Amino acid sequence: MSEPAPNTHIPATAPVRHERDARGVHRLTLDQPQAFNVLSEAALTQLQCHLDAIAADEGARAVVIAAEGKAFCAGHDLKQMKAKPELGYYQRLFAQCTRVMLSIQRLPVPVIARVQGLATAAGCQLVAQCDLAVAVDSARFGVNGIDVGLFCATPSVPLVRNVAPKVAMEMLLTGGFISAAEAQARGLINHAVPAEQLDETVEALLAAILAKPRQAVAMGKQLFYQQRELGIEAAYQLAGQTMACNMVLDVAQEGVQAFIDKREPTWRTLPR
Repeated sequence: MSEPAPNTHIPATAPVRHERDARGVHRLTLDQPQAFNVLSEAALTQLQCHLDAIAADEGARAVVIAAEGKAFCAGHDLKQMKAKPELGYYQRLFAQCTRVMLSIQRLPVPVIARVQGLATAAGCQLVAQCDLAVAVDSARFGVNGIDVGLFCATPSVPLVRNVAPKVAMEMLLTGGFISAAEAQARGLINHAVPAEQLDETVEALLAAILAKPRQAVAMGKQLFYQQRELGIEAAYQLAGQTMACNMVLDVAQEGVQAFIDKREPTWRTLPR
């Protein structure tokens, strides 16, 4: 059973709920359904606060980012943005959002987006930034800032790292939406499922992750993103060093010995 994660800095009526279960699975829920869960300044501030708390939790094993209502996230709060037409303000706002996105990538545990509805602009960015994503088959995805004269520059960063460049460019230039099935085919999400299967699909991913050693998962996630930004020779050098460091860990030694012995590894007594 999940319980509210202790945090004295977040009011009870916050736009983001934070719960943690006994397994070490954290759940962040965007909870402003009437506003389509926009990433307001307050929402970004609270997301950052929660992500920082999760990063400090040595017992954390995974994170699920979910939402209430018909929309997963409709992006930035345009009304809030329009009220402060100043370059400095916009620079600070997008820097704040970037910090949230990078915090997701830098967490040592996998982050799964549970998408129950529309994800657009910075909301689509949030999905693309997560390590894994499961969506209902009725969900739609778009980076349609261009419709209001604003090219979705920051959402393009994780988008083009998920889907092919021409696919990303078409979405960015036209503002067109893609279905969940298209999002899965193009690599933006892992699974598109009927609504009644959404939670069980997320749980299946969680179960698979929780069955693996935390240390190996953390090293693997860090390596995955670091090597992606390197040339192939540097990527292989970094990957080889990571695998060597992983191999000397107790969990890898036990896992390999269990394979040789044709038995299940006993990781429960080892650091995970």
